[in-house]
Amino acid sequence: MDELPVRKIIRLQGYDYSENGAYFVTICAQNKSHVFDVGAAPCGRPNEPRALYNPEKWLIKIESKFNVNIDKYVIMPNHVHFIIFLSGGHMGPPLHEIISWFKTMTTNEYIRGVKAGLYPQFDKKLWQRSFHDRIIRGESEYQKIWNYIETNPARWHEDRYFAM
Repeated sequence: MDELPVRKIIRLQGYDYSENGAYFVTICAQNKSHVFDVGAAPCGRPNEPRALYNPEKWLIKIESKFNVNIDKYVIMPNHVHFIIFLSGGHMGPPLHEIISWFKTMTTNEYIRGVKAGLYPQFDKKLWQRSFHDRIIRGESEYQKIWNYIETNPARWHEDRYFAM
């Protein structure tokens, strides 16, 4: 029997992810599939039909559901970036619970859309299993990340998954 690969630990060991602070989060579509509606250019490609699903409303609902602030975000064809501020201290939900809720809500909505004939079928999962996060450490880093999110659509043509 083949052994499963050992998964790399991607969270900062010993850190409390319900701690007040700013976090940069990236969540990718399963297999880097182009499933998200990003609106008009610069992310769209000529002669490519736009993807149909836009998870933006669920990003916005995170704020009221978890009493947090989504400061900046961008929805790309195959991933989502955002900055989230947690302020509940140890009593608030940890970051992974917030991301899990977001993935569940968007996946359920997408499934309903597939059943209604609105969205194309997808291969078992809408999102990749995990997500990337970075604890933002200071104003300088925050500004760099904010700018990265802001300019991400203009760099889409450089993405290795652009032509998928």
